[in-house]
Amino acid sequence: MSSKRFKKLPEKTFELPSESIEKLLPVVKKNCTTKFDESVDLSFQINNKQKKSEINIRTVVNLPGGTGKKVKVAVVCEDSKETEAKSAGADIVGGEDFIEKIKNGDLNFEKLICTPKMMIKLSKLGKVLGPKGLMPNPKLGSVTENLKQAVIDAKSGQVEIRNDKDGNIGVSIGKKSFSDDKIIKNFNAIIETLEKEKTNNTIKGELIKSTFLTSTMGVSYKLKIGKSI
Repeated sequence: MSSKRFKKLPEKTFELPSESIEKLLPVVKKNCTTKFDESVDLSFQINNKQKKSEINIRTVVNLPGGTGKKVKVAVVCEDSKETEAKSAGADIVGGEDFIEKIKNGDLNFEKLICTPKMMIKLSKLGKVLGPKGLMPNPKLGSVTENLKQAVIDAKSGQVEIRNDKDGNIGVSIGKKSFSDDKIIKNFNAIIETLEKEKTNNTIKGELIKSTFLTSTMGVSYKLKIGKSI
């Protein structure tokens, strides 16, 4: 059953023609009628079915305007690197003892970073970390010797872009309280990254079938991205 608040929102917005993010942002923000600071979210449907293979996108984007979310970052490293990780702002830092805690189901963090040396031991916990999307990955910059930069990126507004088996990608690009300019900069960073992914995956035709803009408790609108990706 829909709430009184939701019933007051516009209906059948999915039937409206697509519009630019500049036009839709004020509308989406107006629909943020809850008491909390709702997220502004993008939803993409990509053309992940190719003739020879299935496209799987998985990368990270550093949003210039940040996400407005506090991310709890954990680091697995050698004793000699613990100070570097802590000074960069890591919430949890540890070595083999910490790996043992993770093995036993202690997953009190949202992002896990690891040094290459410790990754050999951490990689055995794929069944624990994999389903949660927490396994560090060199491609995503979470297996690295440069712990300082990795922690700073994770804390300052780094988001992961990853499609599911049906070709859907969901990502937050800010909060209702953000200025339109800040959200648009984040949006452009996402689009630029998807353009690079299309090139890297040598995708024929369009990568993105459709794009929608919404808020946490709002309704969706078709979004025109202004270019063919």
